[in-house]
Amino acid sequence: MAKTPKIPIIDTLSIEKKLWDEGFNRIMGLDEVGRGCLSGPVVAAGVIFAPGYSVPEITDSKVLNASKREELNLQIKEEALYWTIQESSVSEIDQFNILNASLLAMERCEMAKGADPDFLLIDGNRYKGTFRPHSCVIKGDLYSQSIAAASILAKVYRDQCMLALHEAYPQYGWDHNKGYATVDHYKGLKEYGPTDWHRRTFKLVKE
Repeated sequence: MAKTPKIPIIDTLSIEKKLWDEGFNRIMGLDEVGRGCLSGPVVAAGVIFAPGYSVPEITDSKVLNASKREELNLQIKEEALYWTIQESSVSEIDQFNILNASLLAMERCEMAKGADPDFLLIDGNRYKGTFRPHSCVIKGDLYSQSIAAASILAKVYRDQCMLALHEAYPQYGWDHNKGYATVDHYKGLKEYGPTDWHRRTFKLVKE
């Protein structure tokens, strides 16, 4: 009988613990969602936990089902030292490009009133425009509790946004594709054309 491979256990607080030990007390995890969508804003969230705070269930929002995300979304908002959700609009995405718009949304989290982080943990491999000490973490939503919490808040907020937009524009299937490039989304674009919520600099016609 084949042995079941062992799944490595990731300590999602290892990065924060090191920074807490170094004297940082307001570590903000930053993440964004919606970069690959054809429509809707790109949304970022920032979360700061009190030193020592731990919830092992907090992980990358993409591996959680919707009900668990909703549950953790409420818990994070109730128990975090600080949290904020910011976005960049469709017009900003078209003006600055999706990468820069994503970074802008995260910068808005960093600069939000009352945030005052003393260290930033950013999902991905780049960040700019900050005078604060920071570190970019590839796949950070799997390796940092703070970043994972930000991914959950951003995901839940953006999903709710796209569900609300679906009520006005039901022909694009935003209730389930959330603005991503799916067959029914392209079908809606072909039949009805783009809305004001579509990113005009994106490829809206499937070849």
